Amino acid sequence: MFIYGNNTLKAVVYVKIETYRSCINKFYMKKFPGKPYPLGANWDGKGVNFALYANHATKVALCLFDIDGNETHTITIAERTRQIWHIYIPDLTPGQRYGYRVFGPFKPEEGCRYNPNKLLIDPYAKAIDGDIIWSEALYGYNFGEEDLSYNKSDSAPFIPKGLVVDANYDWEGVEAPHVPYHQSIIYEAHVKGLTATNPALPEEFRGTYAGI
Repeated sequence: MFIYGNNTLKAVVYVKIETYRSCINKFYMKKFPGKPYPLGANWDGKGVNFALYANHATKVALCLFDIDGNETHTITIAERTRQIWHIYIPDLTPGQRYGYRVFGPFKPEEGCRYNPNKLLIDPYAKAIDGDIIWSEALYGYNFGEEDLSYNKSDSAPFIPKGLVVDANYDWEGVEAPHVPYHQSIIYEAHVKGLTATNPALPEEFRGTYAGI
């Protein structure tokens, strides 16, 4: 190709430089080791710490999405403390959508079904965004084949994404009890069933979170 004229040449060079910069900005992002606790995505006002428990994983990738569901960054998490993979990304803010791709052995007969083609919702996410769009891509196996088959379809377009939130709240001087886990009792109950017939509560509160 021959380009005549200095202005034309400058324009082409400018476009190429801007394209290069946009590619760098798209795939490069500052990152730090982060901490293994607390689990989930936690915003501290300056960035977000991501921590995920994945026992037999050989590699974990953090995937970031824009509001339209486009995957903008795929970041390999290098830090691992025991079975917890963690990373800190500065400048991320509440509203950031994310998910994980987890690599590892695919041995269904042994209970291991690692498949990085499947975007995973963070089990510790404080909020999720989007709807499930039922598709064969959501399944780990291929339709028409046995359950032990390996589905290579990308599930990201069909699955909700984790959502970073601002968990700060003014407790007005009330402090957390800080009871150690070994001294704690976890009582699981059905929200409605626990208080639905409790005569000590106002009727409009029975069977609700307010009732609890």
